[in-house]
Amino acid sequence: MDDGAVWYLVAGAIFFAMALAGSALRPLPLTASIFYLAAGGALGPAGAGLLVLDVVRHSAVLERLTEAAVIVSLFTAGLKLRVPWRDPRWRLPVALASLSMAVTVGLVALAGVTLLALPLGAAVLLGAVLAPTDPVLASDVQVERPDDADRLRFALTGEAGFNDGSAFPFVMLGLGLLGLHELGADGLRWIGVDLVWAVAGGLGIGALLGTALGRLVVHLRATHRQAVGLDDFLALGLIALSYGAALLASAYGFLAVFAAGLALRRIERLAGGDAEEAAEDLDVGDEEEEAATHARKAPAYMAKALLGFNERLERIAEVALVVVTGALLPLRAFPVEMLWFVPLLFLVVRPFAVWLGTAGARASGLQRRLIAWFGIRGIGSFYYLMFAAQHGLEPGLAERLADYTLVVIAASILVHGISVTPLMRVYEHRQRARAAR
Repeated sequence: MDDGAVWYLVAGAIFFAMALAGSALRPLPLTASIFYLAAGGALGPAGAGLLVLDVVRHSAVLERLTEAAVIVSLFTAGLKLRVPWRDPRWRLPVALASLSMAVTVGLVALAGVTLLALPLGAAVLLGAVLAPTDPVLASDVQVERPDDADRLRFALTGEAGFNDGSAFPFVMLGLGLLGLHELGADGLRWIGVDLVWAVAGGLGIGALLGTALGRLVVHLRATHRQAVGLDDFLALGLIALSYGAALLASAYGFLAVFAAGLALRRIERLAGGDAEEAAEDLDVGDEEEEAATHARKAPAYMAKALLGFNERLERIAEVALVVVTGALLPLRAFPVEMLWFVPLLFLVVRPFAVWLGTAGARASGLQRRLIAWFGIRGIGSFYYLMFAAQHGLEPGLAERLADYTLVVIAASILVHGISVTPLMRVYEHRQRARAAR
């Protein structure tokens, strides 16, 4: 049988089934990712054997695929956040992506050394891989529209946007402790380059390019009625330019892409509070071009078009990579230590780290508890694992860390996917009741 034909049939069946089942899943305590994961398991070595991959031999390809998915998702997350940069609401996601992130890495590393018998460098690397929450799989708990000011959704969206970049210094630290990256005397190079410069440089480069290119496009459209249409290429161009420029400057491209999305949204916000609403009310046809070239509405129209395109790309990437995750799961040689490690991560490490990060923050007890629970792991962790494998990680150690990481991702998809709908319903009901008082 022609393998190419089989794959076309499989891909077509998955996409078609999800298109038909999308609305049916909304009221159920299930997410589409659960079905993608099951499809991957059915296609993998433990099932039909159609999708057989190796995390070491195929790490280069998997790194590029996961990298592309994460940067698209981070740009989307940035576009969703319309809150001014000086708004106090930013304190919560920044604390989660810094203090809570560092605490998570430290606690996972401690468990890795004392309970999993990992070398210190490998334990720190495992902590860095598993610490970031995921912008790809967490869409159900993220802000639903740019004017969504809900503190829970904003915190989870901002955290996922920031911490996929803020995990990088800890990844480099783990690699350095394994002798695979230069840390410098007393770790000074790691502090100066990997921690300070790479973080600040990534955010600065992304903000600068997002602002400059966004304003250029708005100017061309509003003044000369040029650069109209093909917003898909505009999105891909800005993502690639921000990411590439940051990498060339030895800064973190993930943070640059997220900052570029934030910068574009800032341009729209500064253009006027009602511009977005006016642009979204337009019908298709000539009125869309009118909005795209209107002096006040052009930024809103551009942000709306880029967000829509990126959300579609994000969904396609989610399907592909969750299927791959399912195929890679170590179902035949399940690491039994994950039976206690996963609950430790979800029920002890994450809540404790969030408790520290949210201390003194303006958030209700319910919001804190939900933030602690929805520490969703996914494609970002998959990327960091492949990144480490490509930087000289010993094959046996790479496979062991891969087994741990993939099981955590799968467990997160299952338990968070099942719980997200009922928990968010309870939360939204309480928020409406509170607002009605």
